[in-house]
Amino acid sequence: MQTKRKICVVVTARPSYSRVKTVLASIIKHKDLELQLVVAGSALIKRYGNAIKVMEDDGFKIDAKVYNVLEVENETAMAKTTSMAIMELSNVFYNLKPDAVLTIADRYETLGTSIAASYQNIPLIHLQGGEITGNIDEKVRHANTKLADIHLVSSEKAEERVIKMGENPKFVFNTGCPSLDLASKIEINTKLDFDPIARYGGVGSDLDISKGYLIVMQHPETNEYKNARKHISETLDVIRELKIPTLWFWPNVDAGSDGTSSGIRHYREEYDLNHVHFFKNMVPKDFLMLLNNSICLIGNSSAGIRECAFLGVKAVNIGKRQDGRDRGKNVIDVDYKKEEIKEAVLKFVNSERPGKDYLYGKGNSGEIIADILGRIDLPYSKILQY
Repeated sequence: MQTKRKICVVVTARPSYSRVKTVLASIIKHKDLELQLVVAGSALIKRYGNAIKVMEDDGFKIDAKVYNVLEVENETAMAKTTSMAIMELSNVFYNLKPDAVLTIADRYETLGTSIAASYQNIPLIHLQGGEITGNIDEKVRHANTKLADIHLVSSEKAEERVIKMGENPKFVFNTGCPSLDLASKIEINTKLDFDPIARYGGVGSDLDISKGYLIVMQHPETNEYKNARKHISETLDVIRELKIPTLWFWPNVDAGSDGTSSGIRHYREEYDLNHVHFFKNMVPKDFLMLLNNSICLIGNSSAGIRECAFLGVKAVNIGKRQDGRDRGKNVIDVDYKKEEIKEAVLKFVNSERPGKDYLYGKGNSGEIIADILGRIDLPYSKILQY
């Protein structure tokens, strides 16, 4: 009887789960694969949405939990959090003995996954390499690429970049982005069928969103984290002046998150924000339904670049966090300036919905990825290809 390949997936943050949910499900369904799921970092922390509860509610079995976040949000804490991830995940991999480890995208702590696996000669799979953003994520993403043996990229340009970095084309696959698999189940005309405030609570007034609403997801710029409070104040000024019902999601754990969070709290004390409601987290399907029915997304989340393009949802992208990523026609790029943000939002309020864009795949990436992992060789060493 053939032994199933054990694929260990490490989820370190709330957004990462949305990116790999269909991959996890497809691995479980694949006849030649066995899923090992490790949850680490801020995905375990309640103040950042307690993503592990969502995973368990979705029926996934957690094989190991790694508590490695140093909750002091600056560059030094990011470095120490990553170092703790290396130490803890090394033990996890030693005990689980996976046939391969999958690391996701570009958050700083994902380097801990890559190093812990590579140094133990465990084949490393990297999801979403080859993209460009221009901040610390850029360095982390490319470092993960160079440590990885197998590359599952999300676009044609990303595939080209990874090969130009000297990776073997035999192990570079354009699978599309698995976060779009969930979005593919939502049609443009699908109406919102739940009350987000009744279902998720949060902080703020009850809102009537039946005539339209905005969504805000703004994280700190990790290479400009000292300006996080100033950056968030510009967006808050716009939302206060527009008076449009707004659903606002709490930032990720990054250098500068304290500045973003404290900026929001102090602003709420000083100004009337009765038309704004704040949330920590939502299950991916509900969030996508909310996104699909919104006027537009405001902030600097990759959701504006990926999911919004696929769904045909307008996105006001602020700052440099997503610099260099391939964009669809749904995006307006602005700086952290109130006038620019407000002008872009008002333009979207009065414009038609853009068409769907397939820059990052067509919504079947999870199955494609599981098929690849079930049949390819699993190398753990390599040489430069040029």
